[in-house]
Amino acid sequence: MCQDWAISIRRACGALNFDRSTYHYTSRRADQAGLERRIREICETRVRYGYRRVHVLLEREGWGTNIKRTYRIYRDLGLQLRKKTPKRRVKAKLREDRKMAVGPNDVWAMDFVHDQLATGKKLRVLTVVDTFSRYVPVLDPRHSYRGEDVVQTLERVCRQVGYPKTIRVGQGTEFVSRDLDLWAYAKGVTLGKLIKRRVASMIRSSIMIAAEGLSASI
Repeated sequence: MCQDWAISIRRACGALNFDRSTYHYTSRRADQAGLERRIREICETRVRYGYRRVHVLLEREGWGTNIKRTYRIYRDLGLQLRKKTPKRRVKAKLREDRKMAVGPNDVWAMDFVHDQLATGKKLRVLTVVDTFSRYVPVLDPRHSYRGEDVVQTLERVCRQVGYPKTIRVGQGTEFVSRDLDLWAYAKGVTLGKLIKRRVASMIRSSIMIAAEGLSASI
């Protein structure tokens, strides 16, 4: 319009009833492609994390973003948690970038094994297996387990055998608790990635080997 009618921007904006500040406005929003990519990576490895837990991890990594921006990106990427629990095979598709352990205390696998006493009372056995050496540092049966109980057990054992680099856990509520997340962050341990069937079978075989060794010693 300014070129066609040879008029100033002020007169053109006045004729169109358009605010000049809007015409001169330039976006100051920084490029958020890297932030979007990191949020997606976190959600792919920790499928039960909401935007608040994702924001905590971003703050630890020094992204310097506020929680409103984190939520907006989280929502725009369609990462909201579904109310209905997805099928196991849907979660497993996000776990194909797994690397093999290269030495002791490199990767641990952790999950619960369930059993029942003769009286009918249920038993939960916290089981941890070193995926490289097949050593079982934790085989702890209890009637109930909470997130803080998992942390206490891991801390007690790690003081004796050392801290692993990575712990692969299942999707139990005890493994997505804030207590375990804060402990792992403080100790430099990476949490993540759903245990597949082959790891679960390895846990069962390791338990049998440990039980046979215990019986032989008795």
